[in-house]
Amino acid sequence: MFKKVTIIGLGLIGSSMARGILQQGLAEYLVAADKDQAVCDKVLELGIADEATTSLKEAVQDADLVVIAVPVGAVEDVGRSIGPYLMPGAIVTDVGSVKQSVVDALRPSLPSSVHLIPAHPIAGTEFSGPEAGFAELFHGRWAIITPLPDSSIKAVEKITALWQGLGSTIEIMDPQHHDLVLGITSHLPHLIAYTIVGTATDLEDDVKSEVLKFSASGFRDFTRIAASDPTMWRDVFLHNRVAVLEILQRFTEDLTAMQKAIRRGDGNYLYEVFSRTRSIRKQIIELGQAEYAAAPMLSAEDQAERQ
Repeated sequence: MFKKVTIIGLGLIGSSMARGILQQGLAEYLVAADKDQAVCDKVLELGIADEATTSLKEAVQDADLVVIAVPVGAVEDVGRSIGPYLMPGAIVTDVGSVKQSVVDALRPSLPSSVHLIPAHPIAGTEFSGPEAGFAELFHGRWAIITPLPDSSIKAVEKITALWQGLGSTIEIMDPQHHDLVLGITSHLPHLIAYTIVGTATDLEDDVKSEVLKFSASGFRDFTRIAASDPTMWRDVFLHNRVAVLEILQRFTEDLTAMQKAIRRGDGNYLYEVFSRTRSIRKQIIELGQAEYAAAPMLSAEDQAERQ
């Protein structure tokens, strides 16, 4: 599908893409680029790229596809670093959880001869680093592609085929609409999880120890989400602040209504809300989105290494 693919940033998503591209034979040559030499060394040790380098200039030269897989806050710097060295006709894509700010950050730095096709795979785990990746991460998951009004149809088709080759189901979406939808399906739940777990850490030591000891499934799920990469999620909230604040305001209003119902002892209101929200779970199951991709079974040593 591509002669030379360069992936910049070999965390969970970048390393999973590298594994999938190699496994499916989607590129003749695969280059991994990361600012951390230790990450490059690990990539070569794992055998998930043909070459690994800390030089973005060397990494992107002659690449017909460049995948930017760094935290959203670092995208602009990466764009400025690679822009002068991209070959005409190259496709630049990304994997960020925010799309409009990525477009705004990259467009000024990329030559007009280069095709920018942003994308976002809806997949992940709480683990990070090149050793955390696995090729099956994207199987059966959505990949949202957010082309621009002037995007090349052929370039969009190639990115679509790439994600299909990695096992994803494709959805095309406007960047701003993507940010609003993900604000409620992903960003707000992470914000709530970070807040709830943060509240638990502020409890008195004796109470906190009991909270951890007797954690029910709900709290355990929140801790899994709250264990996600802090740099990535800091950047998500800062770069999707408009959509997040809008959704957060609506959530706050709904939470206040729940608070009033509990104070009044309004069981009818609570039952109505709980019944309505229960149906959402049923719809998610029917759409096949109830189970998240999970890493293959790991040895105790591998689990410890990931943690």
